[in-house]
Amino acid sequence: MPDNTPDLLFGTFSTPVAQPPHQAVDLAIVADRAGLDLVTFQDHPYQSAFYDTWTLLSYVAARTERVHLAGNVHNLPLRPPAVLARSAASLDRLSGGRVELGLGAGAFWEGIAAMGGRRLSPGEAVEALEEAIQIIRAIWDTSTRGGVRVEGTYYTVRGAKRGPAPAHDIGIWLGAYKPRMLRLTGRIADGWLPSLGYLSGGPADLAAMNRQIDEGAAQAGRDPAAIRRMLNIGGQFAAERRGFLAGPPRQWAEELADLWFTHRISAFILAVDDPYTIELFAGEVAPATRELAAAGATS
Repeated sequence: MPDNTPDLLFGTFSTPVAQPPHQAVDLAIVADRAGLDLVTFQDHPYQSAFYDTWTLLSYVAARTERVHLAGNVHNLPLRPPAVLARSAASLDRLSGGRVELGLGAGAFWEGIAAMGGRRLSPGEAVEALEEAIQIIRAIWDTSTRGGVRVEGTYYTVRGAKRGPAPAHDIGIWLGAYKPRMLRLTGRIADGWLPSLGYLSGGPADLAAMNRQIDEGAAQAGRDPAAIRRMLNIGGQFAAERRGFLAGPPRQWAEELADLWFTHRISAFILAVDDPYTIELFAGEVAPATRELAAAGATS
């Protein structure tokens, strides 16, 4: 169980649909005004029914005031890391330090290949992701003189100019599920961003996955507590308890607080496409969860 008062974050994971044209933007504005911490969107450039995620994030940044923004998670095989680094830093500066960087090694390879991306095996995709993070962090590092030079197997940069530096330390959050990716998260990432719906055993899977992250952190000489544990969640509000994250807001708060205490999950991102649910999540679930977590941490 955590031994200090939790720094809990709450956010949304909305579908970047192109029709209706402003639905995704309007939902982000609702989340911002409701006081949530994060607005995130999936990144599938091969989906013609979706907006390009970077374009959407840029527009949302201009329409919101305080909420942080992230891809959940960005499709690395279709976004060259040096360009992605500059895009993230640029938007972070323009938004006043409100951008985080969610990354995935790649999935849906048929769609990636159809868009001109390179098809990789799972092992190759993890190696490519590690190279990409090295390049991204080097582009952001304006304290080092000279251009960025990385001779990788999948990505090569030869003297790429550094900068601009982000307005704040952008967090790199990885969507990871398999042991190798989890250990990579522990070694070099700032956060872990899986989806509860992708865990075959549900919340029970989190313990073993957290151990893999901790092992990776220990191998790199890092404090495992430095890696934020996040979770995309889904559920349904109802007057009575119907199951996990299916019931009244107080039940949600109790179950999310338990995930914090049991599995160190400190950011909950709700898959949602309607304003009422966003407002209920922000207005009732988030503050109640914070109260339960703080009370438990100090008891």
